[in-house]
Amino acid sequence: MKRIGILYHPKLEKARGLVGELEKMLSTKKISCWHCSAWDEDEARAQIAGADLILSIGGDGTILHTARAIVPLSVPLMGINLGQLGFITELDADEALSKLPDVINGEGWFDDRAMLEAEVGGKSFHALNDVVLRSPIARLIQVKAKIDGEELTTYRADGVVVASATGSTGYCLAVGGPILYPQSNQIILMPISCHLGLDRALVLSPQSVVELSVADKGETMLSLDGQVNLSLKQEQTVTVKLSQYTTRFLRVHPPSYFYRSLWQKLKGKG
Repeated sequence: MKRIGILYHPKLEKARGLVGELEKMLSTKKISCWHCSAWDEDEARAQIAGADLILSIGGDGTILHTARAIVPLSVPLMGINLGQLGFITELDADEALSKLPDVINGEGWFDDRAMLEAEVGGKSFHALNDVVLRSPIARLIQVKAKIDGEELTTYRADGVVVASATGSTGYCLAVGGPILYPQSNQIILMPISCHLGLDRALVLSPQSVVELSVADKGETMLSLDGQVNLSLKQEQTVTVKLSQYTTRFLRVHPPSYFYRSLWQKLKGKG
């Protein structure tokens, strides 16, 4: 490796300190690096080309920012966890300095994760976890849903989640959705607190195209990974499908580590 980028949580003092330590370690190995706030996706995107690895320092939320900044490049990403759960991070802060030299020397394997693409108003957006339609206030909304052009139902619910396998351990799980294995390409369609009708999650094929249309006059928000929020108008349609891009994680723990750590993290002891 010759060039590494570091994206960090800008409000964590510990993240800034770790950036400095990593830069010193990388300089001793003649590796150039740059760093910026993970929240400034445009600044990060301008520097990513040519990087051999991106380090994300924070928690799962920091990785979500980083993953969107990397699109459409396939630069490997490794998360260093300073948060709580860390479902998609790889190293704890105290492991970073000891294990990164082995990573630089070629240790590890690639974990490619499916992303979602949402199209609305002629624009496309990408998300690693989920695409959510919901009200900005506590009220039911009506959302017409189609799958592959066929009408499914009109949800009367607090909202609707379309999630990837990675997102299945996020908001989707919190509202009662299933957990998919990490490398799955399936798509989850899940209503939030459904009042009437179809209240179960559907697991869809990787080829499925989901159309969600706002069916009432109240304000509705489109949320991407819980971080990018757009206001939707009545009758406006959001089309969600599997993205042509993936997020490529660089891992050092074996693939079975996900299952070994799943229950521990769900108990809040990650």
